[in-house]
Amino acid sequence: MRRLLFLALAAITILAGDLTLPALAQEQPGIPVLIDGLPVTFDVQPVIRGGRTLIPFRAIAEALNVKVNWDGTAQTVIATDGKTSIRLQIGNNTAYRNDSPILLDVPPQVLGGRTMIPLRFFSEAFNCKVEWDKSINGVRITSPPKQMEVIGFYALGDSKTSSWTDLFGKPYPEHSSVNTDVVGELALGWYSLDKEGNLLTRSRTGWQRPDGWEKVLEAANKYNLKSEMVVHVTDGDGTISSLLKDEAAMTRAVDSIVMEARLYQGINLDFEGLGYQDSGEQLKTVQDEFTRFVRLLAEQVKAANLTLTLTLHAPNSAYKGYDYRALGEIADRIIIMAYDYGSKPEPVNLVTQAVKMAKASVPPEKLVLGISVPTETAESILTKVGIAKRYNLDGIALWRLGLVTGEMWDALRATAIPKRYER
Repeated sequence: MRRLLFLALAAITILAGDLTLPALAQEQPGIPVLIDGLPVTFDVQPVIRGGRTLIPFRAIAEALNVKVNWDGTAQTVIATDGKTSIRLQIGNNTAYRNDSPILLDVPPQVLGGRTMIPLRFFSEAFNCKVEWDKSINGVRITSPPKQMEVIGFYALGDSKTSSWTDLFGKPYPEHSSVNTDVVGELALGWYSLDKEGNLLTRSRTGWQRPDGWEKVLEAANKYNLKSEMVVHVTDGDGTISSLLKDEAAMTRAVDSIVMEARLYQGINLDFEGLGYQDSGEQLKTVQDEFTRFVRLLAEQVKAANLTLTLTLHAPNSAYKGYDYRALGEIADRIIIMAYDYGSKPEPVNLVTQAVKMAKASVPPEKLVLGISVPTETAESILTKVGIAKRYNLDGIALWRLGLVTGEMWDALRATAIPKRYER
């Protein structure tokens, strides 16, 4: 009965449109706070005071990528995200947002040795949406849309999974701008290589350049979408291993890739399957061979004034043949394929682990989080984008266009603003 009473009172406060909570909420061992579906870790738990949720200011600021300073003399918290600044003072009911005074129901307080500030004021000051979720007896915060790279892997596909129709809203070759506002770049999966380093437009893995591919480039230009040629090779039959051991084959591959790349703004190298059963010195050899090939390619890519993207297995995957640190120094960016972990949606803890491991070796502004659309939902895709936001990655890459549902498009539109290619 006590539990039912609490839920009933919580529901009343939700309908009132605020985070006013009944006193019974204070008896909870902790009040969970989630930002974009990701939990915020506190060393001192949030509390309810005067019907308002108070939280440690540093934890929430770090989770929202807001810079904060503490003025011990004035007992004042100062926070900014570069566009908005706020000031809150211990015991003072007046806060300031961009120097405009705002009256608080409950002032900041010091509890458990930590400065606690009103959650709703702080979050909404930085344009977040704040809701009380009775299903978790906690707070859900949705961060505002963030400008980032949004890359869509592209293939014409069949009648049910056509990348063209999904992106442009009409059957090929007609087009409209329908979802082009959500994507800023196309990774065109049309190429492969054989063991001798010959560039293929028809590969054994099914990647191929379709008839009418020129229309795709024309539409991309019309809607100001950057385009990269994807060179996709797998090592299941030793194709990559053989290529990387053959000097002439590597030279042939680099020359042919760069020559073809003049049709695009960049190159996306997607070599999959390296290091699966290797360890010790053998694994180091595999990593070094791939790094050497990437370095050879990067030299010509730079001379041609193009960009080089690497699409790599996640560092916590079974494929260890990629030296993230060395590759991050060579390439313009790395897409982390943080998926295929075996469950749907992809487990947040493993995706987060992959990002942390990659970030330990590569600057976050060079990292893009790969998202597998078939294993996500409209709700879970928001959380994956939230991971990219929290760890300050350059953006996200969607595998693949043709499988993005209408609900997913709407979800992405609400959380990401794609960077645009400047011609």
